[in-house]
Amino acid sequence: MAKKSRLHIPRPSARPGDKPDFSYLDLSPAGSVDKPSRDSRTRDIEFLSSGLVRVLDDDHQAVGPWNPGIEPAQLQVALRWMMLNRIFDKRMWQIQRQGRISFYMEALGEEAVSIAQGMALRPGDMCFPSYRNQGLFLYRGVKLVDMMCQCLSNTRDMCKGRQLPIMYHSRAANVFSISGNLGTQYPHAVGWAMASAIKGEDHIAASWVGDGSTAEADFHHALTFAAVYQAPVILNVVNNQWAISTFQGFAGGERRAFAARGLGLGVPGIRVDGNDLLAIYAVTLWAAERARRGGGPTLIELVTYRAGAHSTSDDPSKYRPKDEYKAFPLGDPIDRLKNHLISMGHWSDAKHEQLQDELTAEVQAAWKEAQKYGTMTEGPFLESGTMFDDIYADVPKHLESQRRYMLEIEES
Repeated sequence: MAKKSRLHIPRPSARPGDKPDFSYLDLSPAGSVDKPSRDSRTRDIEFLSSGLVRVLDDDHQAVGPWNPGIEPAQLQVALRWMMLNRIFDKRMWQIQRQGRISFYMEALGEEAVSIAQGMALRPGDMCFPSYRNQGLFLYRGVKLVDMMCQCLSNTRDMCKGRQLPIMYHSRAANVFSISGNLGTQYPHAVGWAMASAIKGEDHIAASWVGDGSTAEADFHHALTFAAVYQAPVILNVVNNQWAISTFQGFAGGERRAFAARGLGLGVPGIRVDGNDLLAIYAVTLWAAERARRGGGPTLIELVTYRAGAHSTSDDPSKYRPKDEYKAFPLGDPIDRLKNHLISMGHWSDAKHEQLQDELTAEVQAAWKEAQKYGTMTEGPFLESGTMFDDIYADVPKHLESQRRYMLEIEES
């Protein structure tokens, strides 16, 4: 008798109380994945979407064809940015728990993604980030104080109190506004890249979403447009294994790698170790140069792990083992880069501790300054009349009337 079809429900490999199990991850030894020419046809490089590009091996050495040969001094700078990202996140998380900001999301365990890709892109390239790309803002020159003020919605808030905390933007740094509507930045990035190509520029766009957002329609719309028009864009999927409380299998990661999503459209995909700064840098640089030379889009899957909660509103102990991050086979991105520098004789535990203290003091000083511009409970506060600004080029009469009426009430 033929078997009856049954609805398949994806299951995570471990739940609270279970032993962590990452046997579902397909890993490749460091240095084992070939590096093809940037001019290769998609059909000839499908192996990149199933293998895993890695540079740092278990002995903390850089090996294989993807080794970008970054100078130690530049790696030290990268380590500093990653550490600053983590210390900033920790401080802001504590501040939210104190009730001084309403919400926060940290990038714990994913710092290498923003910093390595920021290094590989050019200043003129446009970035369309997700909510764990705060390191990208820092790397591109956005000040700690300005990011803190946005979270405080105070008088120096770049969003003038109109956005959820962590929804930063920076026109000067070419970083588009973060959106709480997941996936919307993908079509924006593709459209911007198409415009760049129409104008004959060599600037490219890059965007980031999590594994869960690949199930959104915007992801597929953007991928189709990028493929059809060969837009010079890098589309990144940060596969950190979990959406807000849903295992990545629910977004389709159980059957095939996210990097393979574009193959049917002719878009090459690459899986890369998302906790290996050198590998991420090399893969991003490869994709960027391919796009600049008319090679079109690349879909990059960064395999990493969300070490902390999804946000301050989340409790991950309800849906995954408490110590799961410690068992993640790709380790911690900061520790791996630190150990690589130590193995080369260009770093030490003492230097690391000293830098940790310096960056902690820098973050604390920035927080002290940010508070001067107001907090949720202490002035100065944003003027209420600013809610009518930046809506129309010429403010219509009915809004002017509402503004005057509101000011009259406030003065009475």
